[in-house]
Amino acid sequence: MNHPASPHLAETITTQRLARRKFLAQAGMLSLGGVAALSAGAQVTFAREHDSADEAAQESAQAQDTVKEIFTAALIAEDLASTFYYNGLVGAVIQDPNLAGPGGSATNISTAGDSGNVAYLRAALTQELQHAALFRSLLGIPVSTQDPVQTFYFPAGAFDSLPAFTGLLDALENAFIGAYLNAIQEFAAKSANAHRGDGAWREPADRAYTKEQLDYFAKVAASIMGIEAEHRVLGRVISGTDPANNLNYESTDGLNAVYNGAHSAVAALTPFLTPATGPGYSLETVTMHQADVSLPITGGPPAF
Repeated sequence: MNHPASPHLAETITTQRLARRKFLAQAGMLSLGGVAALSAGAQVTFAREHDSADEAAQESAQAQDTVKEIFTAALIAEDLASTFYYNGLVGAVIQDPNLAGPGGSATNISTAGDSGNVAYLRAALTQELQHAALFRSLLGIPVSTQDPVQTFYFPAGAFDSLPAFTGLLDALENAFIGAYLNAIQEFAAKSANAHRGDGAWREPADRAYTKEQLDYFAKVAASIMGIEAEHRVLGRVISGTDPANNLNYESTDGLNAVYNGAHSAVAALTPFLTPATGPGYSLETVTMHQADVSLPITGGPPAF
């Protein structure tokens, strides 16, 4: 589903970035060398007359992503996450002492288990299912059996031992965080250009969305990214990795777009859509039986 970048969209994104840099320079926020100190020991380089090759590649890839493609990538990611957490809760790994313990299950923790750690996973399953439902509604998909991907593939043994499970959890959540960070940036760029009042800036498929909706999509993506960051840290709690909260800032994990390009979230998640990776696990099984192991969680998307 790769589409050529709209020349109008690419041009306006570039114009937006240059205008922003000019404003920062005029406001005195940039030093002569183009570096603004945010705190003692934390510096960010803002000003460059020309984009670096990496930045130009990122802007080119992001300019190709439509709103619908971002939603589609997010739905695939959330379905993948739901399938991952469900199978962790019903797989052999659940009997690890750091989870339900020998002889235990997701809903029957043994005396040698850790009920708090199991609750983290049960809550994560619910949260990923709720995120998927949101993107399904935004795409107009009535039921999960019509989602674009119905089977996900994981390395053999992924749900058999705690190191394999939590190692994969960490890798997946880092990718999800990177995807949503890019989605926030993409929605923000689309909104900024919409606010310019130029109707030619967008891909035809994006013209159905107002600037207020694009603002809102960025906020929703940020709220979901926060939950994925919680999952990353709680996975490290379960594995006993200290400190669990080991980052000052979450990262894009090497991703530079959501849907299009060699370094997109879709490209990063493609191995989990490929039978060569390992055994396949059905999304339908997850949606049919998730209530057996999920934990009710309150809260909805942020206000519009």
